[in-house]
Amino acid sequence: MRWLRTLGEAARSGLTIEETRLEPLLALRTAAGVALVIGPALWLVSPAYAASAALGAYSAGAATFQRSWRPRKVIALGAGAGLALSTFVGYLAAGRLVTFLPLLAVWAFAAGTAWALGSTAGIVAATTVGSMLVTITLPTSVGRALEHAGVIALGGVAQAVLILLFPIRRWGAHRDALADALAAVADHARRLRHAPTASFDPEPLMTARDAAAVTPSQARTRPPVLHGPRGLAERILPVVAALADPDVGAPAEGPGRDRARELLGAAADVLDAAARSIRRGTPADIPPRSADVLRIDEKDEVLEGPARQAAERLVELLAEALEVAGSGGARVKAPAPPGPEDARFLVRPTMVRLLPVVLRAVRRELRRDSPVFRHAVRLAAVATVGYLVASRLPVEHGYWAPIASVMVMRPDFHRTYARAVGRLAGTLVGVALATGMVQALGPDAQVFGALAVVSAALSYTLLRTGYAYSQCFTAAYVVFLLGMGGQAWEQTVPERVVLTLLGGALAMLAYVVFPAWETPRLPGRLADWLAADGRYAAAVLRSYAEPTREHRADMRRALLASRKARAAWQEAYEQARQEPVRPRGLTSREAEEAQEALKGFDRAAMLMESHVPRAESRLVPEAERLAEALEADTAQAAVDVREHRNPDWGRVEEALHAWEGATGDRSPVLRRGAELQKRALDTLATAVSRTPLERDVGSAREEQRVRAAGAAEGDGSGPFTGVGEGSGDEQRGVSWGGT
Repeated sequence: MRWLRTLGEAARSGLTIEETRLEPLLALRTAAGVALVIGPALWLVSPAYAASAALGAYSAGAATFQRSWRPRKVIALGAGAGLALSTFVGYLAAGRLVTFLPLLAVWAFAAGTAWALGSTAGIVAATTVGSMLVTITLPTSVGRALEHAGVIALGGVAQAVLILLFPIRRWGAHRDALADALAAVADHARRLRHAPTASFDPEPLMTARDAAAVTPSQARTRPPVLHGPRGLAERILPVVAALADPDVGAPAEGPGRDRARELLGAAADVLDAAARSIRRGTPADIPPRSADVLRIDEKDEVLEGPARQAAERLVELLAEALEVAGSGGARVKAPAPPGPEDARFLVRPTMVRLLPVVLRAVRRELRRDSPVFRHAVRLAAVATVGYLVASRLPVEHGYWAPIASVMVMRPDFHRTYARAVGRLAGTLVGVALATGMVQALGPDAQVFGALAVVSAALSYTLLRTGYAYSQCFTAAYVVFLLGMGGQAWEQTVPERVVLTLLGGALAMLAYVVFPAWETPRLPGRLADWLAADGRYAAAVLRSYAEPTREHRADMRRALLASRKARAAWQEAYEQARQEPVRPRGLTSREAEEAQEALKGFDRAAMLMESHVPRAESRLVPEAERLAEALEADTAQAAVDVREHRNPDWGRVEEALHAWEGATGDRSPVLRRGAELQKRALDTLATAVSRTPLERDVGSAREEQRVRAAGAAEGDGSGPFTGVGEGSGDEQRGVSWGGT
């Protein structure tokens, strides 16, 4: 039952239309690159050359739609070069299985390890495996192989030239990332008006920071507006949280709370205006009422104490945001970060200096428990087995089976299965539509070439709306290319469908035989997040104990590490909810409660960060002892969580008890933040601490919930609640445990 429900959810995910903004101009330009190489090759040389040119141009164009912060022309050139190299090397080893199969296995393994650099590198590398499988059947000599490789590389060059000559939304992805970060903080400010303790997902800020890393050449041409507002959003976030929180900010009720709601609403309006300005590159209008709200009246201001300090700081920061919103991105003074900077900008390695970075990233993943390593092994095995099986079948285009496997496989279970379903469904529909048109139009290479370009344009347009829908036109594109080359549809269409089904089945079977489940890794991911949070909280406390620039820099580094650990946990948690395996070490209820506890711990540290004293402020010596206790206890608790022991906060309790009797400066925000952190740690301990009997009972209840949900679905007495639906324990039980 668990597998059936999981497969059903994967199938629905593979056929789901994703809501996204279409980019028809980009699709049109990329399709023009395909036409630019197909037309002359078809007219001047032969359909075989046109097919090679189409492969390079189409794949290089598709690579430019993947998320990457490097210039699109660089991505197109890199993809074209990789496709050309794989084609030529594949041809040199082709002809004998004893030479080609080892090469295919090694190349596929290397393509799998490319996921260590990110999804864009992994997807582009997978296309080079497909290129090796397809185009080795076209050349007849080494010289012809070089010619075909050159034509494929020319497809990438054509795409790069079009990007250079006809730029569309230059720096558009970077603008969107920064605007999304500001909009996320604006949305958080609005939510805080009615939910003062709401948590914030830092993913948009992490994406914006990733986008802000540029090469020296990019730094020289980057628009000024992309320099400073990211740091502005980072500084506004803890201030709005501190203002809204009833423990350290505005009172829970009364005029102070009303004033805080007004300020939060005005902050959201200003940040939204700044986001629109950055996204569009045009000045934005600020509502006059919002500007009036941001005026602090020394006599009539109702906020007092830390809330008053937060309000004044928020108004200062929003004044900078008003400048951004009013400038339209033309000239913006980048706000100076509070800590020391090692460089004027976040450095991204150039293509020349990327090789050592690649080698280090791949070396870190070369271990048996790495999902990237296991994906590389699966990819190599499936590519070679698929090629062997297909070569024994009475079909002409047997390479379609391993290509289908390679293109749908991903390092995680859910996406692999969803893409397999999407590819099969898209292939069936696309082949049916294209076949009907081939029959109606009859053999005409020029017409089929034009239809291939149109199909490519539609595939690019729908690339981000769902794999199945893009794959529909990709399949039609292949049918038209084959028709252009004179292939009979009666032979190619049934082969395409059957071999796609075979390739998808091999990919799905490979994950069953050699999986990389995230469910068993959840305790380790939680432990990493806990340890990183402890270091971040300790760094904040040390900034109170001794407010220096070095401690501020340490606090920033610890915050980034905490966000990275949180993102790793969140990714693993979402994947685990979609896996058909039993929970190990953490049940669904425990994982969710532990997650909420650590979010509360994060939030308390952020509240304290908003009131970190300036360098000339008085020291808080008690904070240093608490910092040492927090760092030590959370580090030990991380070990305990990994080894399924109950965590203990003895050092933290002693430090807080000693603080009770201490004299001297007592920051109310610091003291209250420490109490909130202790409360969050206690909640975490309650979530993960169980006796052996409690663990047995919890596992039995988990299985009972899944049986009940499965029975309700089977007899129609209850609605299906898949991943992301339903509520409470029923949803968590269905998603995680059971029989």
